[in-house]
Amino acid sequence: MADAGYAGGDCLAIDFGTSNSAAGIVEGGAVRLLEIEAGAETLPTAVFFPEDGGMRIGAAASEALIAGEEGRYMRALKSVLGTGLFHEKRLIGGRRRTLAEIVTAFLVEMKTRAEAQTGRSFRRALSGRPVHFHTRDPERDARAEEDLRGCYLAAGFEGVEMMFEPEAAALASRIAEGTGGTGGTGLIIDIGGGTSDFTVFRSAGDGIAITASHGIRLGGTDFDHAVSMRHAMPLLGLGGALRRDFGEGLLPVPNALYVDLSTWAKIPFLYSRDTERAVAEMLRLAEAPEAMRRLQAVITDELGHELAFAVERGKIDANSGVAGAQIAMGMIEPGLGARITAGTLNAALGEAREALRMAIYETLMLAQVSPAQVDSVVLVGGSSLMALVEDEARAVCPGAMLRRSEAFTAVVDGLAWAASGRGVARA
Repeated sequence: MADAGYAGGDCLAIDFGTSNSAAGIVEGGAVRLLEIEAGAETLPTAVFFPEDGGMRIGAAASEALIAGEEGRYMRALKSVLGTGLFHEKRLIGGRRRTLAEIVTAFLVEMKTRAEAQTGRSFRRALSGRPVHFHTRDPERDARAEEDLRGCYLAAGFEGVEMMFEPEAAALASRIAEGTGGTGGTGLIIDIGGGTSDFTVFRSAGDGIAITASHGIRLGGTDFDHAVSMRHAMPLLGLGGALRRDFGEGLLPVPNALYVDLSTWAKIPFLYSRDTERAVAEMLRLAEAPEAMRRLQAVITDELGHELAFAVERGKIDANSGVAGAQIAMGMIEPGLGARITAGTLNAALGEAREALRMAIYETLMLAQVSPAQVDSVVLVGGSSLMALVEDEARAVCPGAMLRRSEAFTAVVDGLAWAASGRGVARA
């Protein structure tokens, strides 16, 4: 919970997100979002390790990947917090290092650039965190916060406090309303890259009173995964069959490799001799070798992230109603593509829609508030732009006024206000 104890010029507000990150301070009575990247208020939470040279972050990392530079690209590192993979040493960028070391290096860059831009020294950080890093797993959830806190401290911050991301967004929303705001009971629905988070709040003076917060491990990267598994992976052999080495009959193609290939955080670890051998064996036995040869090309040519970006683009186009939307897979085979429509997108995200609806209801139950008592619903987070989010918000709270906050910066805005001393209390 944020309070005036965070206030001070040496405290930097940081929203370290699954897909995007940002940093901010309050200056002259307004939030100043720092340009960690020139000309941008947010930067992709991505890193690139070239074959020779130092680590690149943000847009520079994505540009290196798109340009075809030799090296290792990584994204969605936040989703690995609290897991054993976070502390495993892997050969990355010419030496063995852990994901914890990579996240630390990313935070070092954010701190260094923020200090260079402001001329201040930031000894403390107020960091956003999801209500639950991991759904219904308190032990792993606690370990994830410990992992993230450790990275901040290793990055040079002497102290770090955590604030639930939807509560920060609620504070930003309340301040944006000003004295002319509607007040009453508000519901934040914050759909990020890795988690969905919810807060029920009421106005309290110039701050807010939190009634309840809740969260589940569901976000934009999960939407991408579902879309990829339904649309793209069948063109790489998913759903096909393998001949038996001995005996008659066929076996289904195992789906584990496709699951990892459609999961942002796991893609970099598929490029290994073991994976190449497994794919070669599946190709030898495949009933449909053409599709399996495409999978082999993705692994040997390290096209996993390019495919993931194409899936993400196709998802966005279909959600926006773009005619003839498709997942362009020409990097694998000229002319290859998977058609995607609003209907097939909706079908792919059916389970996500149900999970989102249930989480909204559970949040209201925790707050002991009925849907009819919600005066306003505020949508936050880049993935809140998906049509299913607005659909479910309206279905659960049909009488509430629906508002969109700053999709990508509401959380860091609220963190900056909290770090400056604006109030968040418990109802």
